[in-house]
Amino acid sequence: MTLRGAATEAFKSSSLISWRSTGKQQRTIGDCIEKTGRTLHSGSQSTVRIWPELAGTGRYFDFRSFLIPASIDFAEESPLCTTLRKDGHSVRTVEHLLSALEGTGVDNCRIEIVKSDHDDTSVEIPIFDGSAREWVEAIDQVGLTVAMDCNGKTCDRLAPYLTEPVHVSKGDSIIAAFPSNDTKISYGIDFPQVSELSLKWFSSNICTSSFYSKHIAPSRTFCIYEEVEKMRSAELIKGGSAENAVVFSTSKGLLNPPLRSPEEPCRHKILDFIGDVSLFACHGSQGLPVANIIAYKGGHALHAEFVHKLSACQVPLEQH
Repeated sequence: MTLRGAATEAFKSSSLISWRSTGKQQRTIGDCIEKTGRTLHSGSQSTVRIWPELAGTGRYFDFRSFLIPASIDFAEESPLCTTLRKDGHSVRTVEHLLSALEGTGVDNCRIEIVKSDHDDTSVEIPIFDGSAREWVEAIDQVGLTVAMDCNGKTCDRLAPYLTEPVHVSKGDSIIAAFPSNDTKISYGIDFPQVSELSLKWFSSNICTSSFYSKHIAPSRTFCIYEEVEKMRSAELIKGGSAENAVVFSTSKGLLNPPLRSPEEPCRHKILDFIGDVSLFACHGSQGLPVANIIAYKGGHALHAEFVHKLSACQVPLEQH
């Protein structure tokens, strides 16, 4: 079965989700994008090419001709990032790239990893400045075009509308979502050991790709300086630096000012969330649910649990 055929077969609806037309056609990028940069966790160099794809194909990774769909079915729990794994092959730190693709409306593309200094079975996406801005700028340079399927026809772009409230939680971390006619995300963080990160919130309507590009994509990942050595001892953030993260200290506050916005850490959490829930997309649909979403002290693992909850108890679309 082809990748597109498998994705089409997997496209499902559920009691929580109603798939509705956005009134738009599926899109892909206008030309190939190639970007090279250092990776966050392994600290190696990695080159990524993003290619246009047929309508109905969706987004997928191509690592030495081994294909991994950008689907929640292949997500695995990993520290401080989102990893996709299939048959022993994995792609790590996919969330910023997938967020940029979802946020700008690239519904179909092949993401080829053509060079990595890591190993033969595991690769990582470059971190750049710790945000999604470079990916968005690269997408803007090549532009978007209406995607055609293998028969030269366009495909309707569908969006998942939430039909009843849903929530997931772990300890005092929670994601709750409620039916709505548009997408609103409110994200709260609380790191009481750092005053600048203690009980902060950001809320916004994610209504257009231009809003995403201007207000969400530039927001960088952040860390607490006193926890850096512990993470490096765990073989993480080998490529991390003040050039690709906002660094806070428990005693000195922000170490590498200025912030790009007063709520930059919360906005980055929304960036991550959009990337992670993009894994709900299937054969060119929108992954981000149309809902009023409230998240507090979440992370990649809880984001994935939320998407799994949306995917639960599904039946094939054609049976509805």
